Amino acid sequence: MNSTQPAGPLVGFTIGVTAARRREELVALLRRRGATVVEAPALRILPLEDDAALRRATARCLTGPLDYVVATTGVGWRGWLSAADGWGYGARLAEVCRDAVVLTRGPKATGAVRAGGLSETYSPVTETTDALLTWLLARELPGRRIAVQEHGVPLDAFYAALRERGAEVIPVPVYRWGPPADPSPLRRLVEQTVRRELHALTFTSAPAIDAFLAVAAGLGLGDEVLTALREDVLPVCVGPVCGRRLEEAEVDVLFPERGRLGAMVRTVEAALPAHARREVRAGLSTLVLQGNAVLIDDGPPVRLPPLLAAVLRALAEQPGRVLSRAELLRRVWGTGQADEHAVEAAVARLRGALDGHARLVRTVPKRGYSLAAAA
Repeated sequence: MNSTQPAGPLVGFTIGVTAARRREELVALLRRRGATVVEAPALRILPLEDDAALRRATARCLTGPLDYVVATTGVGWRGWLSAADGWGYGARLAEVCRDAVVLTRGPKATGAVRAGGLSETYSPVTETTDALLTWLLARELPGRRIAVQEHGVPLDAFYAALRERGAEVIPVPVYRWGPPADPSPLRRLVEQTVRRELHALTFTSAPAIDAFLAVAAGLGLGDEVLTALREDVLPVCVGPVCGRRLEEAEVDVLFPERGRLGAMVRTVEAALPAHARREVRAGLSTLVLQGNAVLIDDGPPVRLPPLLAAVLRALAEQPGRVLSRAELLRRVWGTGQADEHAVEAAVARLRGALDGHARLVRTVPKRGYSLAAAA
């Protein structure tokens, strides 16, 4: 199908989005650049089923002065203050936090803290809990009371390190991560990754990576997914902490210097064309193959189904070289999935999709097919 829209930098590329929070924003940024987006939230944020745990933690914070308060996320911090207000604890909690040293994990937590009338003493450039822990461990901690607003999962190692130094730690559980309400999109995303129907896969949290890999393992596709991410499907994370889980699995991960959605999209925009874009001469024409799209002689992009794009890429590896039906079958379909009639049908559909440039795909009688050689 020919597009009448100008070719964006990501036209022809299919990108998986696993984010739960701010998913709509990320999807809009990618589509604005021409990408086809597959949405499959790996997790969802669940309020605590019983807020008694949060209320107990808040009451414990109010039994005496706090020495340090750690804010890890903006949404979690705001949720805590809102819940405290509902219980009539809001003013007392704000006063206790105001008298403590406030640490924030990153700009979003910092913004929420400041919006509540407080100011942070320290916020690491790396935006990691590891950096917060290093800062705290450099202080005298015996007898100190430290409240830590959690961000979806307990920070057990963080708490243990502080307690070993003699601190009293008060975990503040505001929300938790849970599985998506409908797991089928995530299962399909795993399968699309294995089939190389995606060109890139984006992650905005480490728990989302864990959930994605757990689903892959449950489908018996754990090794195949990691192979796809190492070889063909570009994994892009919002930051280094998010990407650590994949790096531990020996997968090279791209991430921006600053952990922001916009910066992550710019990373995708810069990396994908270099990863999966090719320019070839065929006949008198110049073809730019970009993901599942082809641009011919600076014309509008022709968007192709993944199968037809794979056939065209195979023919374009060496214009003029004849590929037999059996060779195309092996390279595009693999073994045992189709016969040579499927090759003939796909080539016919490819010519139809190329419309006025159908002549570029040549039939060589009794031998196979080729892309027209450069004139």
